[in-house]
Amino acid sequence: METAEYALMDAAEDRMWWYRALHARLLDALEGVQGTVLDAGCGTGGLLAGLGRRRPELRRVGVEWAPEAAARAAAKSGALIARGSVMALPLADGVVDAAVAADVLCHAAVEPALAAAELRRVLRPGGLLVVNMPAYAWLASAHDRRVHNARRVTAGGLADLLRGAGFADVSAGYWNALLLPLMVAQRKLLARGDAASDVGAFPAWLDRLLHGMTRLERGIEARGIPLPAGGSVLAVARRP
Repeated sequence: METAEYALMDAAEDRMWWYRALHARLLDALEGVQGTVLDAGCGTGGLLAGLGRRRPELRRVGVEWAPEAAARAAAKSGALIARGSVMALPLADGVVDAAVAADVLCHAAVEPALAAAELRRVLRPGGLLVVNMPAYAWLASAHDRRVHNARRVTAGGLADLLRGAGFADVSAGYWNALLLPLMVAQRKLLARGDAASDVGAFPAWLDRLLHGMTRLERGIEARGIPLPAGGSVLAVARRP
């Protein structure tokens, strides 16, 4: 990403509604994991910091390509951070119990199939993979250009990618559904082509409202009601 975007992420990810909603879902997906957790493409370390607060018994490892982001992640999270590519992870085979790739396989510099194969390699047999991706190619906007997103996917497309990389027990579904109409309006009707990314500070009342919508959505899903669409796709899978 642009260097300025890492500064925005570092400042926003502990309080902005989007990051809080994403991290809550990722942490829920990791709930039963024991041992070592890898955040592949850890950015400025917000997820690793949250994981440390929620699950201090876990060993946390991050891999990040951008040196400025890696430095911020180490300072923020206290986790072990290694510089490297998600397509050539600097880890031995089968050494992590779970791996997360949150909005990483969408980047222009990443080849998704190679990254998925690397994630499978470093997971132990039976290890858990959690992947988040932005949804729908038609929803691409100035935000994607700012953060160097080259692809957005459907739930079926992400599931196919993971199965093609050799993962089993693949489950993929949409989230951020209740706010999807607002995303479409903001990105397709209101935003200019040179607009900034969506990352930044929101008025407190608006941030609370948007985050409340994501919590309501999680409550709906907890009742076994799947979401038919959404601005993001989250998938979980296992290495056989």
